Amino acid sequence: MNDQFDTLTGQRPKPGLMSLDNLEYDDVLRAVLRRVYLVMTLGLLTTAAAAYFGAFPFVQGLIFGTPFLFYGLIIAELILVIVLTAAINKLSAFSAAVLFFFYAAINGLTLSTVFLVYSNASIVMAFVITASLFGAMTLIGYSTKKNLDNWRGYLLVGLIAMLILSIVNIFMGSSQLEWVISIVLVFIFLGLTIYDTQRIKRMVSYNMHSGDPGMLAKLGMIGALRLYLDFVNLFLRILRIFGRRRN
Repeated sequence: MNDQFDTLTGQRPKPGLMSLDNLEYDDVLRAVLRRVYLVMTLGLLTTAAAAYFGAFPFVQGLIFGTPFLFYGLIIAELILVIVLTAAINKLSAFSAAVLFFFYAAINGLTLSTVFLVYSNASIVMAFVITASLFGAMTLIGYSTKKNLDNWRGYLLVGLIAMLILSIVNIFMGSSQLEWVISIVLVFIFLGLTIYDTQRIKRMVSYNMHSGDPGMLAKLGMIGALRLYLDFVNLFLRILRIFGRRRN
């Protein structure tokens, strides 16, 4: 069991270390959460680096000047998310990590326009606000004793409703509606951050009691992907609300 759990770190257990069976729940949870936030942070750095690279004019011309390439990247993102969420049981921890960082890099390329549309000061400000709110929400999700399972349905319905309104607004072109959508989405992704943080805790507990140590080795990647998506979407909406566009 120890061999499987230690795929989180990619290292063989050293002789004399406590086995997973003897670890307390809090110890395992902290180990998984450390992996979650480490992988998520590395994913965000990968996205930021790819977005900065994608902001160079020749890269912009290549990506956005070639519809086939741009839509190919969008489709690749969707496929990678589906594979990571649906086929995680069949993937090794290493394969899941490779796919995650590949997704983060592609996501950065498609989001590279933020460096062209918004000022650097606005991007930094939006990042600081996002990181502060995100940190507060994860703390709430970690510490709350209330079962938040019933949040999932409401958050999903709200997300779908805002997606439909966003599509409608493409044709309407209403800046007021776009502003309202962004504010509502900020609260939805704040709620998802709380829910997903608690969900990670519950998945750790479930897998410890179900005797499935292999999944414990992958929970860091699953949790990192969930919180990564929450952070990126929250950042984009805060940037849309508070960001100052370049002249």
